[in-house]
Amino acid sequence: MRLLDIRRLGRVSYADALVLQHALVDERKADRIPDTLLLLEHPHVLTLGVKAAGARTHIVAGPERLAQLGVDVFEAGRGGDATYHGPGQVIGYPIIDLRPDRQDVHRYVRDLEDVMMRVAADFAVEARRIAGLTGIWVSGGSTDQPEAKLGAIGIRISRWVTSHGFAFNVNTDLEFFRLIVPCGIADRGVTSLEHLLGRAQSMRDVEARFVHHMGSVFERDIRMTVPCAGSLA
Repeated sequence: MRLLDIRRLGRVSYADALVLQHALVDERKADRIPDTLLLLEHPHVLTLGVKAAGARTHIVAGPERLAQLGVDVFEAGRGGDATYHGPGQVIGYPIIDLRPDRQDVHRYVRDLEDVMMRVAADFAVEARRIAGLTGIWVSGGSTDQPEAKLGAIGIRISRWVTSHGFAFNVNTDLEFFRLIVPCGIADRGVTSLEHLLGRAQSMRDVEARFVHHMGSVFERDIRMTVPCAGSLA
């Protein structure tokens, strides 16, 4: 099987993570690195998908409120709409060459959903897909909506090399999602493992489950890579 390098980066600014992703995509296209998965958290940030003009209308908080809360806004260059990233959320950025046997965008999204559903199941949470939507969903995860999103997906693929990826709510402060219409979907809520299970969860344990299931779903051998001190690379 092919190799999947795992880099657990801790908390990284969104801007720094974008720079790192761009560099790794170039390296992967040149076949200078193997497939790579970045696992990290972001400080509070709102990100907008490629339809940024429309996505901006889904930010319901004004600039003063965002500044007060220390929330940055970035145009991400990925698919999808407006979303929130912040502490307590496992972010996964796979830099994977889908050639020669996985050149199917829909399959790739379904595979990421599969990984997240398997992680949720490891914590006794039954998550599922909803037809016509991306991400994974649970019932009863929101006080005001019958269905709530536990994990979101927003991807970019260039010459079959992937970037951006998924966001899985573990101990996320769900109040920050009130700053936006999450992913442009007004009639469904957002939830987290902490909310569903009634207690905070170990981020390291959740990341470890993602490592395991990424290897299984994508049929990759896992190698843990420790970044150099003071470097994201």
